[in-house]
Amino acid sequence: MTMLPASRVAGRTWTVRLTGHADHTVSVTCSTGACRMPPRSKDTVAMRRFAAEHIRAHARLATVRPNAACACRAADCSYHEDSRASCTGTPLLVLIHNPAVGQVWTLAEICQACARLIHHITVLGRAQGAAPAPRTQPAAETAPARVAVAGGFSSPEAAPEAVPRRRPHRGGPRRAR
Repeated sequence: MTMLPASRVAGRTWTVRLTGHADHTVSVTCSTGACRMPPRSKDTVAMRRFAAEHIRAHARLATVRPNAACACRAADCSYHEDSRASCTGTPLLVLIHNPAVGQVWTLAEICQACARLIHHITVLGRAQGAAPAPRTQPAAETAPARVAVAGGFSSPEAAPEAVPRRRPHRGGPRRAR
């Protein structure tokens, strides 16, 4: 375990996990022992909704501590395994959840440097009295905002003209206009 300076306290993490079982039921577990979880159920959608709401409840009750050390560093930077960071910046409260997998929700106090490297992250809070995150690029080099384009095209030049479309006639009697 890494020793922290006296001014720092260990960053907290909460993990809510949805686990499937051989009998086609699912259960929800929380890393906080005091939390009461519902019994196993075959209603996966309801259990997933419960897990998401449970982690949101932890987030509502948690206050980011300005002297919190990075929980990611304490976990050997396992939240961003592909790269290393020197933990710097304001402590943030973040939610890590990959919707493609959808079975684990992690709420953690981590630093800004690690937060930039983690995929599927939502920043939920910042330490009280903390300054906004410094910009990594000067404003002159910032790319212009993308224009929303209909049809899913990536550039306005490639977008077709917007033409109102009518539904094709599908048989049956036609209505008089």
